[in-house]
Amino acid sequence: MKDSFKTRSPLSVNGREYMIHRLSGLQDHADLSRLPYSLKILLENLLRFEDGENITRDDILTLAQWDPANPPFAEIAFTPARVVMQDFTGVPAVVDLAAMRDAMGNLGGDPDRINPLAPAELVIDHSVMVDYFGSPEALEKNAEVEFQRNQERYAFLRWGQQAFHNFKVVPPRTGIVHQVNLEYLARGVFAEQRDGEWLAYPDTLVGTDSHTTMINGLGVLGWGVGGIEAEAAMLGQPITMLIPDVIGFKLTGKLPEGATATDLVLTITQMLRAKGVVGKFVEFFGPGLRDMPLADRATIGNMAPEYGATCGIFPIDDETLKYLSLTGRDDQQIALVEAYARAQGMFHEENTPEARYSDTLELDMGTVVPSLAGPKRPQDRINLTDAKEAARKGMENLGGGDKSVQVSYQDRTLELKDGAVVIAAITSCTNTSNPSVIMGAGLLAQKAVARGLTVPPWVKTSLAPGSQVVTQYLKEAGLLGDLEEIGFDVVGYGCTTCIGNSGPLPEEIGKAIQDNGLTVCSVLSGNRNFEGRIHGDVKMNFLASPPLVVAYALAGTLDIDLYNEPLGQGPDGPVYLRDIWPSRQEIQELVQRTVSQAMFRSSYADVFKGDERWRSVRTPESASYEWSDQSTYIQNPPYFQGMTKQAGEIQPIRGARVLARLGDSITTDHISPAGSIKADTPAGKYLMEHGVQPKDFNSYGSRRGNHEVMMRGTFANVRLRNELAPGTEGGWTRHQPSDEQMFIYDAAMRYQQQGTPLVVLAGKEYGTGSSRDWAAKGTLLLGVRAVIAESYERIHRSNLVGMGVLPLQFKEGDDRNSLGLTGKETYAIEDLQQGAREVTVVAQSDDGQEKRFQARVRIDTPKEWEYYRNGGILHYVLRDLAA
Repeated sequence: MKDSFKTRSPLSVNGREYMIHRLSGLQDHADLSRLPYSLKILLENLLRFEDGENITRDDILTLAQWDPANPPFAEIAFTPARVVMQDFTGVPAVVDLAAMRDAMGNLGGDPDRINPLAPAELVIDHSVMVDYFGSPEALEKNAEVEFQRNQERYAFLRWGQQAFHNFKVVPPRTGIVHQVNLEYLARGVFAEQRDGEWLAYPDTLVGTDSHTTMINGLGVLGWGVGGIEAEAAMLGQPITMLIPDVIGFKLTGKLPEGATATDLVLTITQMLRAKGVVGKFVEFFGPGLRDMPLADRATIGNMAPEYGATCGIFPIDDETLKYLSLTGRDDQQIALVEAYARAQGMFHEENTPEARYSDTLELDMGTVVPSLAGPKRPQDRINLTDAKEAARKGMENLGGGDKSVQVSYQDRTLELKDGAVVIAAITSCTNTSNPSVIMGAGLLAQKAVARGLTVPPWVKTSLAPGSQVVTQYLKEAGLLGDLEEIGFDVVGYGCTTCIGNSGPLPEEIGKAIQDNGLTVCSVLSGNRNFEGRIHGDVKMNFLASPPLVVAYALAGTLDIDLYNEPLGQGPDGPVYLRDIWPSRQEIQELVQRTVSQAMFRSSYADVFKGDERWRSVRTPESASYEWSDQSTYIQNPPYFQGMTKQAGEIQPIRGARVLARLGDSITTDHISPAGSIKADTPAGKYLMEHGVQPKDFNSYGSRRGNHEVMMRGTFANVRLRNELAPGTEGGWTRHQPSDEQMFIYDAAMRYQQQGTPLVVLAGKEYGTGSSRDWAAKGTLLLGVRAVIAESYERIHRSNLVGMGVLPLQFKEGDDRNSLGLTGKETYAIEDLQQGAREVTVVAQSDDGQEKRFQARVRIDTPKEWEYYRNGGILHYVLRDLAA
């Protein structure tokens, strides 16, 4: 590396010398004292990887001299220190690496070159489903079913662990990836021995899950990317990005009595969504940080995708060091984090100069009130005082509100009504990583039990901690038994309900909902509540703090004013929420008395070892994977079929038809296969044709390693509304020019047989949500060559480019409606050339009439153009390594 500015120098920590790239070496060229914290991390990355080609002296100066009043429009290359994955997105990433080894051999290269160069750590947390609940046996039974369903996937991951260097797997039943990352995997500052000397540099990462940003609470810069970008990062490819705007969010005051960290993050999410921060960094600062626990910061960082930012980062300070100590990091590591951050001007103290930001917001945390968010978007915050009215309005919008039905269940007759809470889940690392809200839920349960309250039998309750530490401190505090008493038994250590793994409702309850069209609800302590995500029978989903999840479970309905109506009747009369809500002091004292370093150290002592089930999974020891045509979980994807050593020229798109005409806020949950697989869908039919019975279908997420299943489930969400097939929900379209209605998959296959390329038309915020690479992979495999939308969410746009799909954006003032695009036309894009900022799109109706309009090309950087020209990022990497 070049080191043009001679910034490489030693740093001594407790007698050990580390080589670092000091930002102070740039003091003659720029004043860095007020450069945002996150940009300092990117600047160090440029200094360390300066090579004169991907990163030049001018790149470094451009970033060092960043001026928010006159921000540069400049591309930089960011090389993360590590990659973190969960199993839903991680399995297809490992599948792609295995396929790349085969492809490398076919191109005449060395397959062993396909190997992670940066540490890659995968946590299996997305596979457990809540099949069993409300009993002490739920955890063990769910784990047993999980291993039965996923034996083949787990064998494949164990193969990957021995086949690839720098790749580790955290086994099932350990925790949720982002909480495990926060509590154990994160380094804070990396220390690496190379060529006989120690190097130190910031811990940075990308993850195959959008909520990777949770680690921002620890002062670690990282964000979610698609699996394809993560694979490239593992293979040593830098991530190209435009220097971002940095929005400063000033926090003052303290949370008032009754408000939780969940209420705070829902308030912040609403504010930042309204501000508009997509593609921007958000940096939190201000006097409010002084007394803010790190767990609260992590909760805020976790939901950066919900407020739309690339990251939501906090600086390193004394609270960071306290948390590193609490969670069992060793003394030398903690000392290194402090010494490095101070040496680089990255350590925050009360007298630290306030950074200059592109723009700022401010929140007095004393104004935060108890809140929910819903019924289908995380940014739609509702004051708890208004929750009943909002629930009534939501039911009316869905055609309900007054329906009720008698249900025979558990040897009794129940009255199930619109607004009933049928799922109440304490789930998701967003909140289970935060002892204050978990203890609050436990104390509320304890007080409810003491007052004789019970949860109505139609409520499916579950507790899915993000790590085993949670169970330890709940036991130590004497609260786990009270949670179990009202049905919140531990069901697994994984994401469960937050990602749609809520499992089936009791048969009688589910049938009553379906037969009578009831509008029922879920309440969960998660970060996502998009349509169709939580459960197919549940139309209204609300995010809430764990204590409020318990409260609504006790009430059994959203059609209640928790301030003025009782939760239920105890032996001594009505019990109100105010009667059992724990005080802030009560919660804090219990957290301080109970949560200990010993719990973290014991829980993570053998984190990669796993239980007997995991250790007994058999797998072949070989450098190349032995694909099986009989497998319904793992298949060799077709991306590299017919690939040559040289990339061809960019080709025009002609004669294309519209596969789907979609509205605003189409999420990756709408596009990517997720949730359960129905027998009457293309994916279900495929599985039955291959001998899989419906009871063994498992979820789409668990079958992400099989492209045949996944492409059949793309655009098949039960709540997707394709305007080409009005009056339908789900994966329907109308084939053109026949105008025959059919499944989107079946239409796509007919188009492929006819040699017809496809496009998708969409509205605003296309691709909002999780970093689901299959939203892009499935789009490609269905034959879609281009998407034309009004705007994109960051990750999905990038993933489309990474799979060789062209993202186009309507110009300001244009959309599918204003241009009169019915979706029945034939489309052509003739003038697409490398580096083009705009193209002309020609839409021709079947009677020969033409409509021409200009569209922006959303290939945003020169590197992305290289990816697109090569047919995708994986093809680019393969050709580069095979050269």
